[in-house]
Amino acid sequence: MNKQNLFIMTAVATIAMATSCNTNKETQSDNGPIVGKTEIVANRMTPELLQELGKISDLQASPDGTKVLYGVGYTSVKEDKSNRELFVLDVTKENAEPVQITHTAKSEQNAVWSKDGSKIYFLSSESGSMQMWQMNADGTARKQISDLDKDIEGFVLSPNQDQVLVILPLDIPRIDSTLFEGLDKTTGRLWDDMNYRHWDDFVNNCPHPFIAPFDENGLRKEAMIDIMEGEQYECPMRPFGGIESFAWNPQGTQIVYATRKEVGTRYAFSTRSSLYLYDIVTGQTFDLHPGDHGYDTCPTFSPDGKLLAFQAMARNGYESDKNALLVMNLDGFPMGNDGDWAKVNDYAGKFKDLTANYDNNCEAYVWAPDGKTLTFVSYSYGTAQVFNVNLDGEVCRISDNSDHDFGAVAYVGDKLLTLRHDWHQPNEIFLLKEGVAIQLTHENDALLAQLGDMGRIEKRWMKCTNGDSMLVWIAYPAGFDEAIAKDPKLKVPTILYCQGGPESAVSQFWSTRWNIAIMQANGYAIVLPNRHGVPGFGQKFNEQIAGDFAGQCMRDYFTAIDNIAKTESWCDTDRLGAVGASFGGYSVYWLAGHHQKRFKCFIAHCGIFNCESMYGETEEMWFADWDYGGSYFGQTGLQEGLCHTPKRGNGGVNACYTDSPHKSITKWDTPILVIHNEHDYRIPVTQGMQAFNLARMRGIPAEFLYFPNESHWVLHPQNAVLWQRVYFNWLDKWLKK
Repeated sequence: MNKQNLFIMTAVATIAMATSCNTNKETQSDNGPIVGKTEIVANRMTPELLQELGKISDLQASPDGTKVLYGVGYTSVKEDKSNRELFVLDVTKENAEPVQITHTAKSEQNAVWSKDGSKIYFLSSESGSMQMWQMNADGTARKQISDLDKDIEGFVLSPNQDQVLVILPLDIPRIDSTLFEGLDKTTGRLWDDMNYRHWDDFVNNCPHPFIAPFDENGLRKEAMIDIMEGEQYECPMRPFGGIESFAWNPQGTQIVYATRKEVGTRYAFSTRSSLYLYDIVTGQTFDLHPGDHGYDTCPTFSPDGKLLAFQAMARNGYESDKNALLVMNLDGFPMGNDGDWAKVNDYAGKFKDLTANYDNNCEAYVWAPDGKTLTFVSYSYGTAQVFNVNLDGEVCRISDNSDHDFGAVAYVGDKLLTLRHDWHQPNEIFLLKEGVAIQLTHENDALLAQLGDMGRIEKRWMKCTNGDSMLVWIAYPAGFDEAIAKDPKLKVPTILYCQGGPESAVSQFWSTRWNIAIMQANGYAIVLPNRHGVPGFGQKFNEQIAGDFAGQCMRDYFTAIDNIAKTESWCDTDRLGAVGASFGGYSVYWLAGHHQKRFKCFIAHCGIFNCESMYGETEEMWFADWDYGGSYFGQTGLQEGLCHTPKRGNGGVNACYTDSPHKSITKWDTPILVIHNEHDYRIPVTQGMQAFNLARMRGIPAEFLYFPNESHWVLHPQNAVLWQRVYFNWLDKWLKK
């Protein structure tokens, strides 16, 4: 037995697998088993435990500022289902324990407090469709308070809670219904324009916001009004938009909403969403941000209602443009029949960019109680930190810059609460006080404590080939320090992690698929470069990747893995692998044709293989158009006015096409696992099929893991476990011989 195999056995493999006590607390209700907190017993991170850890989300402050309402998602691999329960935590009491207020088989979503704090409103499908419900603040007296013909996708109560805005899907009429007469069993669909599919679904309906009177008896559906009646635009914007797209003014007389008023082919090429103000009394709608620009999202009124904050991108067609934090002064804006509507033009388009002198994105934000400061989260040098900005645009970091990622922020009274996670812990609720993060919830502490040493993580700075500095995370296998102390000559199989996006952060993220802790638990070191194109290092560094997929970022990958292979004696250069998803999958395919035998195996999940065919297959065309620098045949073949892409290359001929991964297939010589999903419409499954088929035609060892019911992600619990098993089986086969 050589030292490499000895390390695998001593440092990791001798740690026991999860035992069979994977019971997951389940009780029975009228709607079937209730999925609750898991009782898995494990000595290391396993696919099952990874799925069944509790997932905290959606912090909601009580009106009196003493409590926070939140949800915890639980998963049962055995039942192949998830469930979400609600909890309340008293933040005024030191070491207070959260109180679980729901115990049902149907998830509670979109939970909010009543204005006096005595009740909680939420969505549930307990009655067979997704409707509004209410209960007392302790979870008692639960009852349904809406009975609509369609599922409610979300709701926002007015400040006085005498009105409610609900999101409902509207059917999109067929082109010519006469063609379908007498064909009630046909599955055929007919389109005459683009935007017929989106991310993971075919577009059969369009969400619209409706408002209705609301009282203790619930929603009065007979008085509902569609505030976008007659418009074929989706609001909120799919697939990720939700209730954060809407803001009531303090008087409850106006609603500001964010949407993209485009359809068909123009929708596919545009990221121009704007903020629209709807006046309830007059029924008038006004564009608050006219002109050509990118995404406007997340409108929020200041506590006194005079200022409106929102996130905005400057350039149409560029989804990863800098996400700035802007404010508009709406003090005196006309209202109702008595308003001087001639003054509207005095307001539209006039705003201040509070982050003009801050060179990174605003990821999430909230108004401070005094209305003079906004608190936001931003990626900064490899982690997501919390910042304050005042109305003069002065930005300061208020978190301690530790190696964690902060997520959602919320004020509960004068206390700032936030979600925080890292590579070894999913979200927990923390109190941020004078820069110190104090943990308030311990949802997963007991489960994670079983795992012992999960492996340490370091960060290094490396010099890129263009002279820039690059931060690289190094994750060591669990048990590494003890094993290397026993034998300093031990060698470790090492994985290069390639990030997706392409402009997504390589931070202390927690993922149930690309999970660093489970890779460490399986005996691997992981190299995670913050290569060119990721946020947190200034906008120039972030934007460098556009139109240069096969350029500097790929050289950065070689810089990172070569540096570790050269400087670290523990790195086994005979057992290097490269893995990634989406753009990370593209990276893997590209590396397969250019790595010059550095790597012994590859794994690509939902990756781009052929940029030319991808340009015509994907659904939101701004993505391919901007990132590739145009079409592979030049812009002359497209409708006039569709594209917003800066000219790159020669008539659309640039490295994204001339050096597309499929162009170097004759240089492939290394085993590869391809994973792709049928319902991935962003990067269609044929991309993965091309890669796998051509690898096998060349006689290269390859496997193809296919999920017929998954999209760009893997969301079904048992599919997710199979994903992990196949992933490590492939790595072990080629890197642990």
